[in-house]
Amino acid sequence: MNISTRLLNNIKGFLDKEEGKSLYDFALKASKLGPCLEIGSYCGKSAVYLGTGCRKNNGILFSIDHHRGSEEQQPGEEYFDPELFNEKQGKIDTFVFFRKTIEQAGLEDTVIPIVSSSENTARMWNTSLSLVFIDGGHTFKTAYRDYNSWAGHIMPGGFLLIHDIFKNPEQGGQAPYYIYKLAIKSGLFKELPMTKTLGILQRRHCAEIPDDLPLL
Repeated sequence: MNISTRLLNNIKGFLDKEEGKSLYDFALKASKLGPCLEIGSYCGKSAVYLGTGCRKNNGILFSIDHHRGSEEQQPGEEYFDPELFNEKQGKIDTFVFFRKTIEQAGLEDTVIPIVSSSENTARMWNTSLSLVFIDGGHTFKTAYRDYNSWAGHIMPGGFLLIHDIFKNPEQGGQAPYYIYKLAIKSGLFKELPMTKTLGILQRRHCAEIPDDLPLL
């Protein structure tokens, strides 16, 4: 994989190493088919794993984040980090940390940051994607918008990866698991083995789609 352990340890983020290795493996496979995209960049840890896999194939990773922090990262909330709070702006600003991460990882020619909401970015999007990684806001409304905006852009044989899936409500929020179940129920994706809390689905080819495909 050839990613500096020191670099990874110094990047703020909540991604498990095994989950990161899985992101790398699937990006390595998918980027042979087309560009990859992630929703929820934060400070760039997942972008390093995904981007390094893409770079092996001279591929591209589009990385979407408004860089104002998710709901639980705001002042007074559980995951608030004062180092990410810009006093002059009076807001969370993770973009400077993200850019530093991408530069240190040597991925500036591979990772294309898009500073916007997922929903707005998707409005005029018309490029097929080989992989979509959803790790944005964890409210039901936000997670559903991310899924609904991007699942249809995944090419046959491509992958939909969803982070923070907890089947037991006592372990964590249910929004990622909700969209994971929606994707399976749609009949458009087949379920692959999970890596810890990372759900892995593959877009079916036309011949594999069930005849009784349910309406979403």
